[in-house]
Amino acid sequence: MGRSRRTLPEELLLLALDPTTGTTAQPQSLDLGLAGAQLVELALAGRIAPDGDRIAVVVPRPTGDPTLDCALELLRRRGAPVRAVHWIGGPRLGLRQVYLTHLERCGMVAAVAGQMCGVLPTTRYQATDTEISREIRSRLDSAIRTGVPPDPRTAALAALAHAVGLGKHLYPGNEGRSSRSRLRDLIRHDPMGGLVAHAVMDVQNGAAAAQPRRGPAPAGRQAPAGGRGAPEPARGVPAQPHHGSMARAAAH
Repeated sequence: MGRSRRTLPEELLLLALDPTTGTTAQPQSLDLGLAGAQLVELALAGRIAPDGDRIAVVVPRPTGDPTLDCALELLRRRGAPVRAVHWIGGPRLGLRQVYLTHLERCGMVAAVAGQMCGVLPTTRYQATDTEISREIRSRLDSAIRTGVPPDPRTAALAALAHAVGLGKHLYPGNEGRSSRSRLRDLIRHDPMGGLVAHAVMDVQNGAAAAQPRRGPAPAGRQAPAGGRGAPEPARGVPAQPHHGSMARAAAH
């Protein structure tokens, strides 16, 4: 996988990065979204595929991206298909920081040291090429504005952005309500992205700790109640419970 194309985890993180404050929106759920984005990127690269309600490695060959290949190797070591909810909701070393460091090494963001209350050291991140962030945002805006079905990569990015709660960050206030609704509905245009996005929302709602479901979920299922601030699932999209253990995505 060449570096000429940004990966979905990179794009999701750049989308969440606030250009004014240098911080990321939805930091807690963003780790879950990045874990899900890795799964979608590996699927787009032909390395994994859905297997019923699980994720299976179909081609264990490395992609050339160290962070993705770490996740791929962990999936391969499982020896059997895994459930996305358990994978995404498992213990992790902080994918947000892993990818911020990665983007810094790639020259896409710059770390800016500072202090909180004049005492505590802090690090903020500024995009070094705002054109990249604008291009990512314009793809989402175009899909929302035109209603034309987006390509699988953009559809998956929209699904993940909705799942981690970036809608109010990207389209705030009452004037952004219709855009947030359309962002949510874009989830239906990529099956893998939708599957993973629902797994991210299930983890936030506590479904990762529940017993695995015996059968496929009915079409149009809403995300389980109980997660505060969890985004509303897309209408008319079957939620497919998936489990697995993403977490140990180590920094390269």
